[in-house]
Amino acid sequence: MRISGGSAKGRRTATKKQLLGSPRKGRIRPTRAKVREALFDILRHSIGGSTFVDLYAGTGTVGLESLSRGAVRAVFIEPDPVMTEIIKRNAQEFGFSERAYFFPGRADEFLQRAASAHEHYDILFLDPPYHSDELERILPVIGRTDVLSTDGVVVVEHYFKKKLPDQFGFLRMQKCYRYGDTVLTFYKRALA
Repeated sequence: MRISGGSAKGRRTATKKQLLGSPRKGRIRPTRAKVREALFDILRHSIGGSTFVDLYAGTGTVGLESLSRGAVRAVFIEPDPVMTEIIKRNAQEFGFSERAYFFPGRADEFLQRAASAHEHYDILFLDPPYHSDELERILPVIGRTDVLSTDGVVVVEHYFKKKLPDQFGFLRMQKCYRYGDTVLTFYKRALA
């Protein structure tokens, strides 16, 4: 996997050999380059100066790409210590160490802590395992907490056969984009 744009364009983030050291080696499904490029093309006017959260970081490629393309801070939520070390090493090699933050736990734990600390983020990216119930658990948590900034966006990468509701709490679906078996669904705050 390689960064597709920005200051670290072309840099490799993880190899198959590195992924073999992870206890989740068979379940890691990195975001394909085509989908990542489309994601950052859609976000091109929002990414510069933003705070980006990669809630299911895995290899960290999406969060690292956000930093490469101008995010001021990226938070990587990843419970697997092997994957976290790969992301930390890449962040250091790419010169992003001071802008990369790590939470060694689950997405719901991070969101509860962020809400308690009154933290706000501009872009929340969710790419859990496709055939899990994580989206049904996590989107309602985001929709009832105040972790998303006023003009922020929640981006969900999911399998094209998974239908998501139009609304979760204050989150309202804005648009969906399909790339083969993958869909990117965008949510924003519902206007009062």
